[in-house]
Amino acid sequence: MIELSKLLPDDWASLMGAELGSGRFKDLEDKLSTAYTNLGELIQPQPNNIFRALRETPVKNVKVVILGQDPYQTPGLAQGLAFSIPKEIKPGWRAFPSSLRNISKAIALDGYQALAHGDLSHWAQQGVLLLNASLTVQLELAGSHANIGWQEFTDALINELASQKDQIIWLLWGAHAQKKKPLIESAMAKHHKNHLILCASHPSGLSVYKTNEPFIYPGDSHSCGHFKRVNQILEERGETAIAWNSPN
Repeated sequence: MIELSKLLPDDWASLMGAELGSGRFKDLEDKLSTAYTNLGELIQPQPNNIFRALRETPVKNVKVVILGQDPYQTPGLAQGLAFSIPKEIKPGWRAFPSSLRNISKAIALDGYQALAHGDLSHWAQQGVLLLNASLTVQLELAGSHANIGWQEFTDALINELASQKDQIIWLLWGAHAQKKKPLIESAMAKHHKNHLILCASHPSGLSVYKTNEPFIYPGDSHSCGHFKRVNQILEERGETAIAWNSPN
């Protein structure tokens, strides 16, 4: 039996409040327990990393939120942080995801050093919440856990975070992430919060140049500028900028 409430960090459990006592949260636990029991390691990440994003970035530290969709469905990649992969997998390897490759390119176009590896835990530890809309997935089946209750859970989390904290910078890449924009804006209006929402196309290989707000502009001339913009805003507030480049 997967007891999600025992895996959830205390500060995030406090933020979520009544949601954890709801019938839909219990239903999510039941469905997830069945999936792990029946399929074992075909469900990723493993239970101890389901809430890794929340464990690495406490509520009080959140400065920036980057919303993903699913954990990676390729074996060996998902580790509980949106867009992040194990440090051992280097740029240039076939297993290095196109989305992460384009994130690294955008960082370089913004004037920072490109990623030396794909482990983004150093972002999480600086206050960048790397949150997927679904926190688990079955390997090789994109969206396989989108309808077991995760969407409702993460929507509730986003709503509470936007309602209770202020001046978060939300990076919404792609159509799926941008569906959360009205949720954030509603919380802002209701609770008089002053968040900033920045949008761009998804950094995956198929989408990176699309829409009128591309993640990277055709010809790789420049990026959407989100990484540079985040640091400009943080520095204007007297806060510490994010070190986007990879530590050794």
